[in-house]
Amino acid sequence: MDRKDEIIQLQNEIMQGLLKQRMQLVSEDLWGIKPTGMPTVPGTEKKPESAAPAAKTEEKKEEKAEKSEKEEEPAENIEDLKKELHGYIGLDRIKDEVDSLINWIEICKARQQHGLPTPDLALHMVFSGNPGTGKTMVARLMSRIYKSLGVLSKGHLVEVDRSGLVAGYVGQTAIKTAEVIEKAKGGVLFIDEAYALTNRGGSDYGLEAVDTLLKAMEDHRDDLVVIVAGYTELMKEFVESNPGLESRFNRFMFFPDYTVEEMTGIFTMRCEKSGYTLEDAAKDTLTDILTRESKDIESFGNARGVRNLFEKAIAAQADRLAAGKTEITRESLMCLTRADLLAAVGEKEPEAEESNPEEPHD
Repeated sequence: MDRKDEIIQLQNEIMQGLLKQRMQLVSEDLWGIKPTGMPTVPGTEKKPESAAPAAKTEEKKEEKAEKSEKEEEPAENIEDLKKELHGYIGLDRIKDEVDSLINWIEICKARQQHGLPTPDLALHMVFSGNPGTGKTMVARLMSRIYKSLGVLSKGHLVEVDRSGLVAGYVGQTAIKTAEVIEKAKGGVLFIDEAYALTNRGGSDYGLEAVDTLLKAMEDHRDDLVVIVAGYTELMKEFVESNPGLESRFNRFMFFPDYTVEEMTGIFTMRCEKSGYTLEDAAKDTLTDILTRESKDIESFGNARGVRNLFEKAIAAQADRLAAGKTEITRESLMCLTRADLLAAVGEKEPEAEESNPEEPHD
């Protein structure tokens, strides 16, 4: 055998060895066994499983236990929740409607306990109003109220908008929406600007999200509440766009814009909670600013605008104190001045006009 034949034979042996190795690996992957009579190729022995997967399993068990523990937290007292509701500034009509809903649920439960027929609890709701009027805040409270009354098992809130439900490909939206619904089971699914699901034409994927949502509302009606929210007219169009939506959303709550007095109260409350006080000279300035800024209430954003004003005012105070013109004391750290409020809206204290000396008369 010449050198060329030896090389060819060696190549064949190598190819056969690689083929046997490949068959062994495939066989072990599929059936967990090694083909009979096939030698083990060095370096391909199946290694014992490490402790990492077991550790991960234990971590998952602990997480699941913690989650279960959290879900089994005792329900809050309904009277405490009603007290919290009535501690909100403004929203008088909303407070009355929530009180009425609580009364209705409690009476329905009492009728059940006495073996009397009760109507189906219509708990899905439409919240309408401009931004910053307290819709998310009340939705969060409603989830806790429903748990307190035994309507929901967990009482948590899952908040999404169109982007959290709609995917970019056919068939993916239903999966994405179903995943969100699964997270919300036992609590409240709050969909902000829900009208964006139906106002983009008949071929839009948002309609797929609505169909998935409607089915879930029926399948899980004993342990899922859906609250949709947005601008008043657009939410009316949203509900009327689909007979299924009209039949499931029959409880409407309108959130009016805050008055200047109420927004002043919200600002003052933020100061108290954060350890700030308004100097007397700043109080009228605050009212003037809120009156002016809230003329375009949709742009200002109601309570959202008040929060932004407060945050800018405390940033202006920090700049003022850092300039070193005021001694830093407990009192100065707490005090928001008229100058801070003006700086928050891009204005300055008007400079005192210098009086010109009278010219001598002839």
